[in-house]
Amino acid sequence: MSNMIHNEYMPDFVSPPGETLLETLEAIGMTQAELAERMGRPKKTINEIIKGKAAITPETALQLERVLGIPAHFWNNREHRYRESLARIEEQERLEQNLDWLKRFPIRAMIRLKWISESNDKVQQLRELLNFFGVASPQQWEDIWLQSGAIFRRSKALESAPESVAAWLRKGELEGRELETAPYNKSRFQEALRHIRLLTTKPPETFQPEMVNYCAQAGVAVVFVRELPGTRISGATRWLSPDTALIQLSLRYKTDDQLWFSFFHEAGHILSHAKKDVFIDIWDQSEGKKEQEADSFATNFLIPPAEWKEFTISLSGKNISVARIEKFARKVGITPGIVTGRLQHAGFIPFSHCNKLKRRFRWAEN
Repeated sequence: MSNMIHNEYMPDFVSPPGETLLETLEAIGMTQAELAERMGRPKKTINEIIKGKAAITPETALQLERVLGIPAHFWNNREHRYRESLARIEEQERLEQNLDWLKRFPIRAMIRLKWISESNDKVQQLRELLNFFGVASPQQWEDIWLQSGAIFRRSKALESAPESVAAWLRKGELEGRELETAPYNKSRFQEALRHIRLLTTKPPETFQPEMVNYCAQAGVAVVFVRELPGTRISGATRWLSPDTALIQLSLRYKTDDQLWFSFFHEAGHILSHAKKDVFIDIWDQSEGKKEQEADSFATNFLIPPAEWKEFTISLSGKNISVARIEKFARKVGITPGIVTGRLQHAGFIPFSHCNKLKRRFRWAEN
C-alpha cells in the first residue's frame, strides 16, 4: 500500500443541480410553469428539483434534454455528483464522531510498516484504517472482528490488544489473497510438508520462497507478517475460501525451532480441523483438544516418535552434548535447533543450554 500522504478536498457546501436548472431557465427566459407544462410534470415537482428537495431521475433528465437541448448525461452527472457530495459530507460528520476509535490501533506502527498511508487529517486517517479493514464504519468493524466472535472465538489472543491482533490478521489476509494458489488438495499438501521438513536446514532466503511455493501448489497460502505492538501471536490458520487455506506466521521469539514448530502446528490444523474454524495461536500456550492435536502433529512430524524414543533412551545418564544433538539432527534430517527446542521443552536440558544450535531470524529491512 502506498505511503503517500493523501488529502482529499471536501467542500463544505455543494449546490444542488436545481440551481443550474434555475440559471438555465433564467438565461432563456422560461418560467418554471412553462417548463413543467412542456415536460408534462407538475409545477411542484419542478420547484422541488430547483430547491434540491427532489432528485433529477434518468427519466427527468431525458425530458430536460428534449425541452432544453442540454444532454441527459449532463443532468444525470450533475445529480450524481451532488448526491455523492452530500453523502461524503454526511460521512465526514459521522466519522468526526468516531475519532477516538483511532486511538485503539497501533497507527504509527501500521504507517511505519506501510500498511496504511499517513494523513495529517484525522478523519482521512480514519478512512485509511477503514479502507485497510474493508469496512464502512467502526460499527461494522466491531460486528465483524469482535461481536460476532467469528475471528477471535475463545482465543488467548483476546488477552492481547484485539485491535492489534485484528490488524495483524487482516494484513495476512490481504497478502494471502495476492498469492496464486491451486485448489486445496490434502494429499498434495501432505507431500508438500514432507518436502518442507527437509528445508529446515536451509537459510531463510532459500526455505521461505520454496515453502510458499510448495504450499501454494497444494492450495495453502503461507505469509509472514511482522508483529504489531500488543500482539503475542506465533501463528494463525483460517480459510480464505473453500479452496484456499491460509497459514500466517510471525517471527515471535525469532528462533528456528519455534518458527518451524509454529508452521507445522498450523499445518496440523489444516489437515485435521474444520474449514469454519479460526485458530490464533500463542507459542507454548496451547489449550483445548484441537490445539493439542495440532501440537502432536507438529511434534511427531518434525521428529518421528520411534526415532525420538531411541534417541532419548540413549541419553539416559549421559551428558547431552552439542555433538550428540547435531548427530541426531543429521540422522533425522532436520536442523539441530528443532532438536534442541524439543529437548528443552521435554525437560532433558535447561532452556539456557545449547541455544547456540538455534538459528535466529530477523526481518529484512524494507
